[in-house]
Amino acid sequence: MKFDPWPLHGRVGAGRHTIAVRGMRSIAILSGLTLALWGCAPLPPQHPPGLSFDVPAAWSQADAPALRNSSSLVQWWLRLHDPLLARLVGQALQSNNSVIGAQAALRQARALRDVAAAALRPALNGSASAQRGKSGNNSAVNSFQVGLDASWELDVFGAVRSAVQAGDAAARASAASLGDVQVSVAAEVALDYIALRGAQARLAIAIDNLASQQDTAQITQWRLQAGLVSSLEAEQARTAAEQTSAQVPALRTGIEQTLHALAVLTGQPPPALSAVLAAAAPVPQAADDLALNIPAQTLRQRRDVRAAEHQVVAAMARVSQAQAQSLPDFRLSGALSANGLVLGALTHGGSVVSALVAGVSMPLFDGGAAQAQVRSQQAAVEQAHAGYQAAVLTALTDVEDALVALRGDRERLLHLQQAAQAAANAALYARQSYTSGIIDFQTVLQTQRTQLGAQDSEASAQADLASDHVRLYKALGGGWQPEDSDTASVTTDAEPTQPR
Repeated sequence: MKFDPWPLHGRVGAGRHTIAVRGMRSIAILSGLTLALWGCAPLPPQHPPGLSFDVPAAWSQADAPALRNSSSLVQWWLRLHDPLLARLVGQALQSNNSVIGAQAALRQARALRDVAAAALRPALNGSASAQRGKSGNNSAVNSFQVGLDASWELDVFGAVRSAVQAGDAAARASAASLGDVQVSVAAEVALDYIALRGAQARLAIAIDNLASQQDTAQITQWRLQAGLVSSLEAEQARTAAEQTSAQVPALRTGIEQTLHALAVLTGQPPPALSAVLAAAAPVPQAADDLALNIPAQTLRQRRDVRAAEHQVVAAMARVSQAQAQSLPDFRLSGALSANGLVLGALTHGGSVVSALVAGVSMPLFDGGAAQAQVRSQQAAVEQAHAGYQAAVLTALTDVEDALVALRGDRERLLHLQQAAQAAANAALYARQSYTSGIIDFQTVLQTQRTQLGAQDSEASAQADLASDHVRLYKALGGGWQPEDSDTASVTTDAEPTQPR
């Protein structure tokens, strides 16, 4: 249903000044009424209620005291004291395809928010036309026309403002998702870099043990020629050396594949980093002096939790938008045009035609579509709320799992270091005794196998411990670069909400 309560149109003979004065008076009256109605219209809530979550006051596996300042985690990779790793992470945050895609998604979300906000302002369109026509034997006649059309949808019940709030929350969620991508990319680069250095260390161990086993095989061959041992010992020595040799190409394959993965993470072709990272280097290790944030502060630092919260805000704003769309819609529109047979006549007041129309429309019967849309958006709020709760639980689980792994691998590494040292000593003693003919070859063979296994396990445990630190930094929410002024915080029952 639509009607025009104040149709003001006609030809103005007194000139354009009179038209402008009358139009401005009408617009002023309508604007005053609109602002009065606008002030009475409710707005959707800025922050979603009911997002409180029962968060523990401390981590169950934490030995260090809690720290409320999380700024040290922004560039946590610097705590590993490896300049090459820091350079790779920086390059990945600039050139990784996932980061670039998330940045584009953020720009798109902000642009869509601006599209929604544009509906709050009047729209103005201009037009111009020229026509030349002839009827029968009459002379050809020219006709010129210029005009302006303006319209303004009065957002009395807040439908457009709700759309703007939904767009703003979606943009904030996209910004938080960008931060989450940055966190993931930085962690993935560090994990692959640690895996590379660990594989290089294991390769060096395999090559050293292979050289020792080959020496033992040569000694066994000499003793066979002297009739001191049988062919059985010689074949067993050769078997052990060949088995160790078989590990070398497998380790080299893993190293090459990890190099390819690092190159792709930094936005480069697979072979790009082969020369840069070919030389072996120690596995980077972080100091054990990290003071953990309390759980509530960690949740505020986690960008995936922030994104889930903003999704709830956006969903609630869309509910308000759907509810407002079933209410009356007010609109102001106007037109101003000039017609003439020649271009000079367009500036004459008598050729000007104006119109100002105020209209209202509202749905009378839509088969229940509007109410179904409201129910759909309410269900979307429930889904977003469930996603938020899942994000909180995931964040808490990630930290607890990382702490458990860190504690276990730290203790495991200590025992493996002692075992590797003992195995190396035993292998040395066994080889010397075998050369002197004091012990049999089976003892030498067993000690060499034990040495290789213990040293390989030690190198793997060192890489696992470094990876545990990386996973802990990621779980604590470190590694994102601020892209906007997002100061929204997670509300918990453990501590009042404060901006980060």
